[in-house]
Amino acid sequence: MKLWEKGKGLSQDVESFTVGDDCLLDQALVKHDCKASIAHAKMLAKIGILAQEELSMLVTGLHEIIELDSKGQFMVKQEDEDCHTAIENYLTGKYGEAGKKIHTGRSRNDQVAVALKLYMKEELALTKELVKKLVLSLNSLAKNKTPIPGYTHMRKAMPSSVALFAEGYAEALENDLLLVDSALEFIDSCPLGSAAGYGTKLGLDREMVAEELGFSKVQATTAVQLSRGKNEAVAVNSLACIMLDLGKLSSDLILFSMPEFGFFALPDEVCTGSSIMPQKKNPDVLELIRSKSKVVQAKHSEIMSIIQGLCSGFHRDFQLTKEPMMDSYFRGIARSEAEREGARRHARQDGRRDDSCSAPPACLRPRTASSPVRSGDEVVYHGVILDITERILAEREKGRLEEQLRQSQKMEAIGLLAGGVAH
Repeated sequence: MKLWEKGKGLSQDVESFTVGDDCLLDQALVKHDCKASIAHAKMLAKIGILAQEELSMLVTGLHEIIELDSKGQFMVKQEDEDCHTAIENYLTGKYGEAGKKIHTGRSRNDQVAVALKLYMKEELALTKELVKKLVLSLNSLAKNKTPIPGYTHMRKAMPSSVALFAEGYAEALENDLLLVDSALEFIDSCPLGSAAGYGTKLGLDREMVAEELGFSKVQATTAVQLSRGKNEAVAVNSLACIMLDLGKLSSDLILFSMPEFGFFALPDEVCTGSSIMPQKKNPDVLELIRSKSKVVQAKHSEIMSIIQGLCSGFHRDFQLTKEPMMDSYFRGIARSEAEREGARRHARQDGRRDDSCSAPPACLRPRTASSPVRSGDEVVYHGVILDITERILAEREKGRLEEQLRQSQKMEAIGLLAGGVAH
């Protein structure tokens, strides 16, 4: 049974249309909704709505759901609409009236809002740790002083080096982390207890719930729905800025690893080949990162377009901001489970990790690929022999031209060569 259902049937076509992909997307929200429900249940017990026995049963059931979800055994189906209904149906089926009482004092609106905020907080924290690892890798690369040319207008401009190249991207990504911190601060308020957007008269202890869930404050009741979509846009914007730099880094590595440049060498394990040309070594990983950076930027624009011009209060339009927000993390900085767990561990240590590692593992992995500039634990790069050779040849050519000029001047002086206008 759906949370809003009052006994009347719903057309199958309408259900399919209104549910959309929510039943699929909400699998990622199951554990977050359960955590929020545990905090809400504890608060309901504190104010006397739930008995201690009921609280104990519900907390046990919610932990069971989290465990089942981690094993892929708790599925949100289309008839559930979303994870919130699926979870409550599980609790009601197991504990009867106690399962229904957990919804006291809340709406599906604030349930969705808090689950999404918890999801974004986790994803932003993981992204932050992984970008820090990439910065460490770039700082390790910056120890190499091999000269390479610096470019403006895609033309050689000034002498540069691998160190300057890596340092620039390291600082750019560190600046991007300021945007991640800003996004985390922006969404750091608890919407639970705002109900449908105008609160309840039940005397809910919203501060208790906020503290239980790790939020720094309670979000004003009517501000909750005003911020829907904007929260997602701010979170995706921080990721889009990271992806902008990763896309630019990918473009540089694609260009500078070409045989015509030879500044960097890409490991075989991150390149593909050709079905017809045996000599090809294609930088597909970098090309996809470059393209995904544009996709994430488009997702931000999609969210902003959806919420533009809406009146205050809740609208079903907000449902459509979920997919572009979630998809940005899957298409952007995708992670293996091992990496995610490592990032969680680092995040829990609150910065107490050892950052002195000279060659930390790379973190940029679009889907399942390895880092574009690492082979095992070593950064692979080539000195710019081609550029040095060009400079030597240029000096020789300059000397040859100067000698020709001297001979021409001598011949002109004795009248053997007509004078002319220099160009």
